[in-house]
Amino acid sequence: MKKHIRILSVAISVLAVLSSCGNDDGPEDNFIPARDRAEEAPLAQAIIEEYLDTHFYNYEEFASPSVDFDYQIRFDTIAGENSDKIPLRQQVTSKMVKDRVKDGLEYKLYYLVVEEGEGEQPEFPDVATISYDGIFINKEEPTLDYTRRFDASTIPVRFDMTAIVNGLQDVLIEFKGATGIITNPDGSVSFEGYGIGAVFMPSGLGYYVDPPVTSSIPTYAQLIFAFQLYENEMGDQDNDGIPSTVEDLNGNKLEEDDDTDNDGLPNYADTDDDNDGRPTSEEIEIDGDGNITYPDEDGDGIVDYLDADS
Repeated sequence: MKKHIRILSVAISVLAVLSSCGNDDGPEDNFIPARDRAEEAPLAQAIIEEYLDTHFYNYEEFASPSVDFDYQIRFDTIAGENSDKIPLRQQVTSKMVKDRVKDGLEYKLYYLVVEEGEGEQPEFPDVATISYDGIFINKEEPTLDYTRRFDASTIPVRFDMTAIVNGLQDVLIEFKGATGIITNPDGSVSFEGYGIGAVFMPSGLGYYVDPPVTSSIPTYAQLIFAFQLYENEMGDQDNDGIPSTVEDLNGNKLEEDDDTDNDGLPNYADTDDDNDGRPTSEEIEIDGDGNITYPDEDGDGIVDYLDADS
């Protein structure tokens, strides 16, 4: 199905609420140890599955869109006049993804494919242009709503996918961007054939105990992101000339666990991967067409940018 959306402008700044956060536990007197992630995982899955069993999305509008339909996913409770709606649980798919903190822990990550998209498919360390709606599921704070929108942008925003919450990163790679992008005379932008979906992520793939201080997200909240994927561009986070996908040496599609020189900086964020004092950008060759080659000057089978003895 072809669809168009007109956007007034494209924001290029990265919004803080989607970004991954570091630990900031505050004064030691107020420190409360985080709950065990392996014990929390099945509880989080049960909360998400309860939501999927009791809620639906506006699938009928997508099936027969009106002229002015905005192609935004909306969720509602299956009750009353909506008691005959198809629950999300029957419409989502899932995949297993790794926890980034605890070895051996995996999550069943549910996501909804409304439109896969017809353009290019992003890789996990790419820069993606999306619009989104962020909602939390709260079972932790009795004074807060069960669900609430905590952030949204109808204007497309560019995000470094290595800097957003892991659950969203893990699902965006299952979609494709737009097939056509047109700048209109009034300055608006039209997209065609873009991806539309949603992810239902456990807290361990979201913020866990460390939500952004500027947000209303409670600790241990499960998160929902409904999104539209418009564009993606190749990621090279450290600007060393090597695509970050290439710096995923073990091929597991996680950027955090490849650190050749064991200096605490993963290769995708390290301008000197082998810590030999010579920048990685000087240990590769790029021709006039942008093709990259990786010399091995000493012939030891290890390319120079990963070889401290080259």
